[in-house]
Amino acid sequence: MGALLDPGTEIDGYLIEKQIHAGGMAIIYAVTAREDPGFPLVMKVPRLGFGEPAESVVSFEVEQLVHAALKGPFVPRFVAAGDIARQPYIVMERIEGRTLAEWVERAPVDPAELARLGAALGTALHGIHLQEAIHLDVKPSNVIVRSGGEAVLVDFGLARHAHYPDLLAEEIRSPIGSAPYISPEQVMGVRWDPRSDVFSLGVVLYELATGRFPFGSPGSLAALRKRLWRDPVPPRAIAKSVPEWLQEVILRCLEPNPDLRYPSAAQVAFDLADPAQIGVGPRGRKLRRDGRWKVFRRYFRAVGLEPGEAPEPTQRLAGPSIVLVAIATRHADDAQLDALREAVRRIRTAAPEQRLACITVIKPAPELGGETEDEAATSQRIKHSVVLRHWAEPLALEPGQISFHVIESNEPADAILKFARMNQVDQIVIGAPPRDVALRGMLGTVSSRVSSDAAPEPLQFLRLLGTVSTKVAAEAPCTVTVVRPRAAMPE
Repeated sequence: MGALLDPGTEIDGYLIEKQIHAGGMAIIYAVTAREDPGFPLVMKVPRLGFGEPAESVVSFEVEQLVHAALKGPFVPRFVAAGDIARQPYIVMERIEGRTLAEWVERAPVDPAELARLGAALGTALHGIHLQEAIHLDVKPSNVIVRSGGEAVLVDFGLARHAHYPDLLAEEIRSPIGSAPYISPEQVMGVRWDPRSDVFSLGVVLYELATGRFPFGSPGSLAALRKRLWRDPVPPRAIAKSVPEWLQEVILRCLEPNPDLRYPSAAQVAFDLADPAQIGVGPRGRKLRRDGRWKVFRRYFRAVGLEPGEAPEPTQRLAGPSIVLVAIATRHADDAQLDALREAVRRIRTAAPEQRLACITVIKPAPELGGETEDEAATSQRIKHSVVLRHWAEPLALEPGQISFHVIESNEPADAILKFARMNQVDQIVIGAPPRDVALRGMLGTVSSRVSSDAAPEPLQFLRLLGTVSTKVAAEAPCTVTVVRPRAAMPE
């Protein structure tokens, strides 16, 4: 069962065209199918012959299971798999693009470009986490960047999926992963925490920012275990071009304690998509490694640390990781603002790890310009940003837990929906329309339908109401909470 196949060989209706990559665990071929799927294909053939390690068989079985279970733009489309007893292979979509390894070769990468790459990778990781899978082998060679900037994850041979038995954990007892990128939990044998991918994402960001590995290339278990308590040299001490906001993100990803990291890859992507909103703390400003006492406390914590019970990956993401609250700063209603704040407070009480994004939508700059300085576009943006920050003050959130966004658009609902989709928002909190507006919209809709034989579908009905909140509720890709202040009690 060797991996070498000659061009012109046909296997189960797939014709080998040429070899395009030879790795340590598998060989990749360009292939064509007897039945054209409508997109280019590759065939991955594992090296399972004489002299290859036994875990290669298990890894191939894992990749077959996990890859076939994943959908969406963040993974190549799975097409077929071959019988491991006869001719093992996986046929999948061929992704056109470049691996992140090409950027690593020219590190340090410009911070703005690095942020775009990191945001794309964080979005891709969150995409598979929401499907109950964890990659567990995140490294530059396993990330392909499309020409449009989207990241695609490949090579799921070390992955874990909550719906399938973890074959690698059952059959292999030593730490599994690429030594420079492996998380502290993986060193301990824990393979069920999505925050392990967040740690590996941090290693990739560190490498792109500095051209170095944060923990070197350890070759022994003892050397691997040091990352349970030892922090890396701060990136800014290596590359002066690294800004504080970028170091803040990188070092938060690389926290030895998972509870101190970003709780989800989506939050990493959210910060990198808008660096100006990142709250810089001691992590971002430090220029040397932690002192002995802090390291000793982490060492003491690591001694005798035992893995807990394995939950499903999305349970680690329980509660919205990013909550968007839409605030109408142009038409402030104190009762509505108070109700929104109370709704957000209740949501955060249930899931305090989540990130809060406060946004308002104002008219585009040409319509905001005026003859006086107060009417200028910049003044208007500052004014609305101040209103957002004033609204959030009673929540008493740290800078890293909240961000503020003033968006210019003539279509507020569309702007809110676009922001939610681009930033992997899990929940939107928005004020309900005034009762008289909602009633007029409802009466208009009903009267226009009196002669109709069929009642409108629920989503169509919501769209017809014509308010921002109803359109958001009808078309949002996530949970929407529409908030209305309590009506005054009659005297």
